[in-house]
Amino acid sequence: MRGMTWDHPRGYDPLAAASEAWAKAGGEAITWDRRSLQDFESYPVEELARRYDLIVIDHPHVGQVADAGCLAPLDTLCDADALAEIAAGSVGGSYQSYAWAGHQWALPIDAAAQVQAWVPGRIASPPADWDAVTALARDGRLALALRPPHSLMSLFTLSGLMGVTLPVEGDILFPDAARAAYERLADLAALVGPDAYAHDPIAILEAMALPDARIAVSPLIYGYMSYALADFRPTRIAFADLPSANPTGSALGGTGIAVSALGAAPAAAARFAQWVASGLVQRGLYAAAGGQPAHADAWSDAAVNAEVIGFYAETRATLDRAWLRPRHDGYMAFQHAASERLNVALRAEEGAASALAALNELFRNRR
Repeated sequence: MRGMTWDHPRGYDPLAAASEAWAKAGGEAITWDRRSLQDFESYPVEELARRYDLIVIDHPHVGQVADAGCLAPLDTLCDADALAEIAAGSVGGSYQSYAWAGHQWALPIDAAAQVQAWVPGRIASPPADWDAVTALARDGRLALALRPPHSLMSLFTLSGLMGVTLPVEGDILFPDAARAAYERLADLAALVGPDAYAHDPIAILEAMALPDARIAVSPLIYGYMSYALADFRPTRIAFADLPSANPTGSALGGTGIAVSALGAAPAAAARFAQWVASGLVQRGLYAAAGGQPAHADAWSDAAVNAEVIGFYAETRATLDRAWLRPRHDGYMAFQHAASERLNVALRAEEGAASALAALNELFRNRR
């Protein structure tokens, strides 16, 4: 069998290790290919399903792939007890995020949301509020990832943090109350400068990990436990909940493992998928091989946390209160167009009312 995942140690290494263990135990041999992070976020799943048995996806694709019929509904292939165990161990909405139109299209193997990254020794502790965040930005010690789609993810997260509900089922995604979130993002974007528009989270974390870097914090960034490992990069990065007493509304990320409906052996592929998503594998082999598990058994495990400066314990509140993005067929096209339009607005210092109106128009046109 063949699988496709994303090109980062966190995305590839644990699946390669799990596949090796699976084959040694008598399971089918699985080889994994990799796509860049940018490709992973945009490449059509339907095309991958024609070439691969197992595909790692992110949840905003589920409406599109359900309509296309290219993935196998796992509730028809997996053991019911195994699915119940994975669902019960879901961190936040990770399991729910792959459910659509009455079926389960993937199983969570990696849980993530926007949290904050900080470097111990450069600051005493992560900022706890946005006054502290702004002060670090003014001092040139803060970085922000604004490369699409991350600018839009930050707008989503800031809306949630400011108590604004984004109604995913309607025609208007950003209500008037979201203007304050846009203005906060615009203020930060102006402070960090134009280089931010070329940076995704990996670029930010790589820059933070340089031993002579001044960057002390990135307050809106998808968590990458790899950078908290002792020997991954020259400087170890810690992670924390979002800078708020109530870290609610972060844009949920992470990945799930899906099975192609067009492959030669969907049932065999589903057996591997339910095994690698189980609590036993997630807190053991998967975490030990550099994965960022999606199962609560790993997130609450003291030994797993000890390896990554408490990454899971320190960000769990944010994950459990994260926001589930729209997932209808058409959302991915909106996400791309809206991220580009948002960056035009931020660069031009466009007012909140007209910028959000433009984003709402894009959303309405892709319902």
